Amino acid sequence: MREIDANLREHLDSGATTLCRAWIVRRGDGQTLGFTDHDKALVVDGVVCEAASSMDATAVESTTGLAVDNSQAVGALSSAGITDLDVETGKFDGAEVWHWLVNWRDTSQVILQFRGTLGEIRRGGGGFEAELRGLSEALNKPIGRAYLRQCDRVLGDNKCGVDLFADGFVAEDVVDTSKGRRVIELKHLGDFAQDWFLHGKVRWLTGANAGGEGLVKVDYKRGLVRVIELWEETKFPIENGDTLRLHAGCDKHAETCKAKFANFLNFRGFPHMPGEDWSLAYPITGSAMDGASRE
Repeated sequence: MREIDANLREHLDSGATTLCRAWIVRRGDGQTLGFTDHDKALVVDGVVCEAASSMDATAVESTTGLAVDNSQAVGALSSAGITDLDVETGKFDGAEVWHWLVNWRDTSQVILQFRGTLGEIRRGGGGFEAELRGLSEALNKPIGRAYLRQCDRVLGDNKCGVDLFADGFVAEDVVDTSKGRRVIELKHLGDFAQDWFLHGKVRWLTGANAGGEGLVKVDYKRGLVRVIELWEETKFPIENGDTLRLHAGCDKHAETCKAKFANFLNFRGFPHMPGEDWSLAYPITGSAMDGASRE
């Protein structure tokens, strides 16, 4: 049962309340933002909640047991609060959220209505809609490993162990020319083999897309020119002279892990796992049936 402060309970029982809502969002990079639907800024739990934030939330559905609490928050994208670029570059992905009911005459009288994280965020028309996921959402995450021939890790994470900033795995260059928002041409990466950055990551260092990231779909050489194609268009047009950083990519195969990254000891796949042809095989007259390897 949710506990309510005695003073707030008395205020609620009075029949004439001065209540508003406040939201506190803490991003993964540590930045904390506060919003309120009141017409003046309020300090809630030590955080200044800005007024006129155009942020609102639907009713929070709370349940007992292990069922997931859920809600949605909607609001406007503005340069002072939540920007389109911040959402696009994933700065709010998985951010912690607190949803308070506040007596704006005395902000010490609060009740926490919801605590959880931001889920899927949809943008459009200058606004956003974000799914709010309760703390029990973590219980829905699968635990364990996938039994696959390919590695199930993200290149460079703790269990992979590859240093993506080591020599040979990172490079910076300047855009020579661009074709739309997905294809760029570079002229200073001739020392890297073709497809070296395939499946790798691009991070924009300067220009309108600075801070944004993308994944490499195509990487090939055309004479002295390096052509990089991204899986998704950048948020803003790519300009000649924009600086970017490229990290080597991995196709998750054992041969790549061993030859390209010298990291086979940390390979997290099962390259010798039998395939469907093995599981469906049956004895055939004239074939060897001595129990030896099928490879």
